[in-house]
Amino acid sequence: MKKIYFMVAALLLATTSSLAAASSSGADASEKDGLAQAWARMTLYENSDNTLIKKIALGGRLQLDNVWVNGHEPNENFSDLTWRRARFGLVANLSADINLVCKGDFQPDNELGDMYQKLTDAYIAWQPAQGPEIKILKQSAGFTLDGRTSSTKLQTLERNNLTGNLWFTEEYFTGVSVAGKAGGQGLYKVGLFASDGHPEIGIDDAGWFAILSLGYQTAKGQVILDYLYQHEDEKANTSNFEQVLSLSGSWEEGAWGLRGDLAFGAGYAELGQSDVWGAVVQPSYSLSAHTQAVAQYTFLASSGDNGLSLHKYDNKIVTARGDGYNELYGGINVYFYDHRCKWQTGLAWAKMDDEAADGGAYEGVTLSTGLRLYW
Repeated sequence: MKKIYFMVAALLLATTSSLAAASSSGADASEKDGLAQAWARMTLYENSDNTLIKKIALGGRLQLDNVWVNGHEPNENFSDLTWRRARFGLVANLSADINLVCKGDFQPDNELGDMYQKLTDAYIAWQPAQGPEIKILKQSAGFTLDGRTSSTKLQTLERNNLTGNLWFTEEYFTGVSVAGKAGGQGLYKVGLFASDGHPEIGIDDAGWFAILSLGYQTAKGQVILDYLYQHEDEKANTSNFEQVLSLSGSWEEGAWGLRGDLAFGAGYAELGQSDVWGAVVQPSYSLSAHTQAVAQYTFLASSGDNGLSLHKYDNKIVTARGDGYNELYGGINVYFYDHRCKWQTGLAWAKMDDEAADGGAYEGVTLSTGLRLYW
């Protein structure tokens, strides 16, 4: 199976390299048109005159990662070539401004009968032309800068570890949300969700949480304030924070971009979670129409011992928790068809302190490269 992965990765790398070469030699427009035609084939049916069904399309994403983690002594090393995400489903646009979305999460590493894992997006949305969007059933419950950002649109291979600690390891929850614009440039979203994180659609196995987001948007960027309140429940498939407050923003001017997040979480002491706060700064610069350089610094601190966890892949080496975290990341993104088809490579150094000295201390370097596709 690993040989198959390497063959797929080599083929994908050769294909994307040839596309990049063609773009640099003046064939950029035709190559992009070719990709646009390929993506257009994901539309199975479209008829604006149909009074019931306007459009049916395939929806999904494929993300392939190759990762090497070099943990400094006494930490071990780790490497893997894996499908980070594989999701497939259908999106239907109906009359009366109603959309139906149903997508599932799959694991191609497994045997055929065990590939299906769970539902991700499985909701009904209603969005009239001049009104807010209302969603019911299973949907993404996003807050914090990267928690609100789809994994298809990230400028780094993984969400930052501030989101990794304050947000939820599970993303999709059954609930209802209302989102829209106010006063031209104002943004708002409010949602109420069951916290069980059921693999299908469920509301009876745990408690609940609510999210309120308020923002302001301009042509160059936006600022958003997220607030989470979560009812305490040991069975919740979320986090052990009662409240989370995040102030984040993004800005673009020419080739330059800047994203940032300042967040605080009030932990449930009864569940062993101390308070946590942190910040993320992420500048970027477009080297060309297809290539982008990205840097990121992440800082986290906990008011008590063992309040923090490590980033994905780092936690394959150290699963214990700590109380202080610093990370530096630098990467290059190559966009072949904007975020729909891109290759990302990043190098990160991370260090976690552990005042309790109970196994959470870590320092290591992670090199990761991956293909990101969505449609």
